[in-house]
Amino acid sequence: MPEIVPIARIFTPYPGKFGIPRQPGLVQNESRIIFEKPFRDNNAVRGLTAFSHIWLIWEFSENRRDGFTPTVRPPRLGGNERVGVFATRSSFRPNSLALSAVRLLRVETDCPDAPVLVVQGADMLSGTPIYDIKPYLPFADCIPDAVGGFADALTANDVAVRFACDTVGLSAALLSELSSILSQDPRPHYQTDPTREYAFEYGGYHVVFTGKEKEILVKKIEPASQNADTR
Repeated sequence: MPEIVPIARIFTPYPGKFGIPRQPGLVQNESRIIFEKPFRDNNAVRGLTAFSHIWLIWEFSENRRDGFTPTVRPPRLGGNERVGVFATRSSFRPNSLALSAVRLLRVETDCPDAPVLVVQGADMLSGTPIYDIKPYLPFADCIPDAVGGFADALTANDVAVRFACDTVGLSAALLSELSSILSQDPRPHYQTDPTREYAFEYGGYHVVFTGKEKEILVKKIEPASQNADTR
């Protein structure tokens, strides 16, 4: 089988794994896809702007591992119940490949790295390698009567997010995006200590929070350069 190589890399607001949404489209932020030089050709994306969404085939590049594990513990099941790896979207897979549908906002063809794809709703670590890009086709890709297995019963998320810190000077967009991320409750489901602090970086900011069962309390938001400690 011929070796596959990255055609591009995506640059997102997520410099670390903790805090990244577990599925695409849950947080409406922007990311940029920059092609590797052999594929950096405006002709390669001719006609793409006619599509509202695209599929990205990418790699869980920070979760490479040797050997095969037939079962995993999905976060959606609390991290305690094992199911077959092929019945999940777990990042621990034999080939570490992933698939995400994102909204295509625009294609920039007159910048130094052109063409650059600006997308919305990516669920990837910044710098993640992209192996292929395909247009999303509603007539073929949308299946109205599809069944989502164990995930169907777990899609509702009513975790409240409250900011108990100074938010003066922070944009409404940033606060909205942080609320979307935290409302998905990125904490491990087996952690129940309401005093435990969690931290992650997003969009150049260091965010610290604690959480009860149905509430996330944001305690600190500061420029990431002021605090290099992320957990």
